[in-house]
Amino acid sequence: MNTIKEIYAYREMIFSLVRKDLRGRYKGSVLGFLWTFINPLLQLVVYTIVFSTIMKNGIEKYYIFLFVALIPWLFFSTSLQGGSSVILSQKDMVKKIYFPRQILPIAFVTSCFVNMILSFVIVFGILIIAGIGINVQAVFYLIPIMIIEYVLALGIAMISSAVTVYFRDLEHILGIVTMAWMYMTPIMYSSDIVPNEYMTLFNLNPMTPVISAYRDVLYYSKIPEMANLTQAFFMGISMLVIGWYIFSKLEKHFAEEL
Repeated sequence: MNTIKEIYAYREMIFSLVRKDLRGRYKGSVLGFLWTFINPLLQLVVYTIVFSTIMKNGIEKYYIFLFVALIPWLFFSTSLQGGSSVILSQKDMVKKIYFPRQILPIAFVTSCFVNMILSFVIVFGILIIAGIGINVQAVFYLIPIMIIEYVLALGIAMISSAVTVYFRDLEHILGIVTMAWMYMTPIMYSSDIVPNEYMTLFNLNPMTPVISAYRDVLYYSKIPEMANLTQAFFMGISMLVIGWYIFSKLEKHFAEEL
């Protein structure tokens, strides 16, 4: 509880780090922050060309089916991989200044989260242009879905950032883990094609109900299944508790390891 109060007291530091990260993402580029919107647009163009002409898929408007799942996945994967190095990248600050160390992964994941929210401007625009439309009632469910994914991503980022201080190779291993995780998540395919004998294992993936909920709202224009939301909620909270505990145990010797 004391740590949470401390983090709240240092909230201006979190805001400052988030602003710094968002500004630094495209620093030096001609278009600057516009790349936040251009990146998802370019990805959509590529997927439209590939899956409409080269790799035709039986799913109607497959490029939209893929796109609405890929944007939240990119937030999650960036939080996982990029989050692993947040302590190492700020090692001088960690060694010289006192502040709650949890602030670093919180600020990084929050920055990625803001970037995802801005990308949703493109998502909504494409849904309208593609003729899928927006179910206003269902869209309100995006708020809890996004919060659940944020909590899940933060919990995992806390684990990866703390463990990487002691095991530097983890930063590179996570690239492989993230790629495998993506294929085990229903991003490029529907969960309906997963054989029944593997469904129990498949549903243990915390990102499965999250992606399914996003797709229900954005692609199918319907209110997500409560079973998916409930499962995602408990998985997210569990991961945050585990991540917070591991981080709190390992942070005691950060300065020595750095």
